[in-house]
Amino acid sequence: MTTRHVRSLGENGVALRERLIEAGLEPRLADILDSMPHRLVHVEPRRPFREAGVARDEVMFVRSGLLAKFKADSSGKRQIVALRFPGDGILPREGTTDYGVQAIVRSEVMVGKASDFDPLVDANPELARFFWKLVQRHNSIGYEWLVNTGRRDSTARVAHLLCETATRMNLDIDHESMVNPFTQQHIADITGQTSVNVNRVMAELERLGMIVRNGREIAFTDWNELRRLAQFQPDYLG
Repeated sequence: MTTRHVRSLGENGVALRERLIEAGLEPRLADILDSMPHRLVHVEPRRPFREAGVARDEVMFVRSGLLAKFKADSSGKRQIVALRFPGDGILPREGTTDYGVQAIVRSEVMVGKASDFDPLVDANPELARFFWKLVQRHNSIGYEWLVNTGRRDSTARVAHLLCETATRMNLDIDHESMVNPFTQQHIADITGQTSVNVNRVMAELERLGMIVRNGREIAFTDWNELRRLAQFQPDYLG
């Protein structure tokens, strides 16, 4: 029987420099960003870290944990519209933001000022190209999410999110289990359904033998079938 290790997004103690290099940034450029004036903030998931509708003259990089961008409708119901994994960033923008930011799990986030970040990018074209590629990647993920919530059935939506999360965590499917970072409500807010239906779908995926759950841990026991069900093609994450 294969021994499985467990992978969690809550791992801390990893320097931001290493996270950026893992994300594809050259070590020299990672050193430049790491030396930028910043503060390391521990973000709890119980309340929003940043509200919508305020000026966002800052840059954020996730060192550990998981951040979500969210929007709310007029009744206060939330839709999670994007995720930021370790090594991902939220870049400065002009004017006010139309989304809020909240941690999914306890997270470590580097927060710097746009006035320090922008000159570094202007002085290093390689940095600008790196962030442009990240913006394109996040756009591709956003398009895939639109298809997921708009065209796939409820089971495929959840299966696709599980596949994407495991892939973005660089999980070794054959030898590692994943600590599920999401509550059922998080999954509902990402996939556009109710938490009750998410509970049913997770039980169905387990009944079909595609996953095995042990508390928050998920082992992927039939990855190929899960991918087929989810119509998951990871090229958009490249």
